[in-house]
Amino acid sequence: MAKKKKLNNITVGQVFKTIILPRKGLLLVGLVLIMFRSAATLVIPRATKFLIDDVLVKGDSAMLRTILIYTMIAIVVQSSSSFALTRLLSVQAQKLIATLRVKVQQKILSLPINYFDSNKSGALVSRIMTDVEGVRNLVGTGLVQLVGGTLTALGVLYFLITLNWQLTVYMLIPILIFGIITMKAFGYLRPTFRKRGEINANVTGRLTETLGGIRVIKGFGAEGQEIKTFEKGVNDLYENVKKTLTATALVNSSAIFLLAGVATVGIMGIGGTAVLNGEMTTGDLFSFLLFLGILVAPVIQMSNIGSQITEAFAGLDRTEEIMMMATEDEDPKRNTELQSIKGDIVFDNVSFAYEEDTEVLKNISFQAPKGSVTALVGTSGSGKSTIAGLVATFLNPRSGKVTLDDTDLSTVKLGSYRQYLGVVLQDDFLFEGTIRENILFPRPDASEEELQRAVEAAYVHEFTDRFDEGLDTLIGERGVKLSGGQRQRIAIARAVLANPKILILDEATSNLDTESETFIQKSLAGLMKGRTTFVIAHRLSTIRQADQILVIEEGQIAERGNHDELIAKEGRYYQLYTYQARI
Repeated sequence: MAKKKKLNNITVGQVFKTIILPRKGLLLVGLVLIMFRSAATLVIPRATKFLIDDVLVKGDSAMLRTILIYTMIAIVVQSSSSFALTRLLSVQAQKLIATLRVKVQQKILSLPINYFDSNKSGALVSRIMTDVEGVRNLVGTGLVQLVGGTLTALGVLYFLITLNWQLTVYMLIPILIFGIITMKAFGYLRPTFRKRGEINANVTGRLTETLGGIRVIKGFGAEGQEIKTFEKGVNDLYENVKKTLTATALVNSSAIFLLAGVATVGIMGIGGTAVLNGEMTTGDLFSFLLFLGILVAPVIQMSNIGSQITEAFAGLDRTEEIMMMATEDEDPKRNTELQSIKGDIVFDNVSFAYEEDTEVLKNISFQAPKGSVTALVGTSGSGKSTIAGLVATFLNPRSGKVTLDDTDLSTVKLGSYRQYLGVVLQDDFLFEGTIRENILFPRPDASEEELQRAVEAAYVHEFTDRFDEGLDTLIGERGVKLSGGQRQRIAIARAVLANPKILILDEATSNLDTESETFIQKSLAGLMKGRTTFVIAHRLSTIRQADQILVIEEGQIAERGNHDELIAKEGRYYQLYTYQARI
């Protein structure tokens, strides 16, 4: 199981160190731009005082020209800085999202196989594509606007105090209350947003499975069942969104009531009285009103941005959870780099368990010399695929060891070993694309001559010659446009092209008709020559030429020997073989 280190919510300090600090130059430019914009924003409310008191009341036409010039300059500065800010930071935010997606995908691909066995592929897609989206509010305009809004508010506050400090103090009380309500709401929203990410990943995962298994669903008439499952997931998502909307509505309603309602009453009362008593001019009052509008707008905006940043932190929590998981190669014992191999595989008293106290393999020991063919037979669940998984280093022994050329595989760097490994599975995976692209998958740079040799060796040309596009025929998702036998031959051609020294064939001929199987048996005989090969076979007629056959029963080797030796013993292998021969 991929180990998780102790997980806490990602902190502001961590975000600052890993995301903000490396982009300090970019954010500094953003802050300069937003300061220009903020300064330009303050011009109009300040000019209003002079427009009323000097131009309208005193008839100063020169002042009018001055006001118009400065106001026009302010508008140009404000609009140009806003454009530059959005263009610069939004693009960089999307670049960061792309970078993080690549890092998360890279991390997920480095996790052990058992992690994928317990997590839906659709859920992992959601974690790669969706969880990192919120960082645009940290590097994009969100964080800069939050800081810029704070600076603007401080500048406005200065002018408000100079105009009427008593009225300013009165206005700070509802703003303070609003700030407390907002902080409480954000504390509630973060775990709720994180839960939303989990629900969304589960719903996406199930939907991906549903679409991928549409033939099974329609074959069993199970559309209604899948609709109910999806409906439940969507309703869970709706309930989560409803909670966040409730908290957001609380913030917005408090903003309207406290900032708009209370402010209006206060200005009408205190401001009106101050004008009547000669403590403020009419221009001062109008200027105060406009400054107050500039103050309230960023405060409300900051609450919205705060909600977005809270959601971003929730997504980063889930991303951090992935990034803290131990990778396959993270074990400090894996420090051996293989330069070349012969291919001698030895199982030395190996035991393995997927779950505690439930051993799947019990003290397995055998040798598979270089170039030999070892066949694994037995009933379903006996442990054959587990042995193959240990050879492929998808699994690690619980006790004992598996060695390659006398080197313990648990100490080997996986990349240096798996370059020599080839695998053909019973239900081998094909990617959406062309037949050519799927065969070239292990070696995209292979020559056309090498490709054609692999195609002929697996008898792929026997059916591609009938297609108008030949090897460039599109095969659909998971090769859905091909028959099972055709898909299997492409998978075998892929293994031929990879030219591995260690080969695992997991019932590689199971999906083939009799004619195709005859062709493939010949090609596999050539492929296995000189390679250490492990064959998992249910059709025992396909393994008669194996150098050794291991009969696995309940996680142990019940019998071993070649075909003739085991037939002569008339034991378990003889029973299985004669039973299959009769049906």
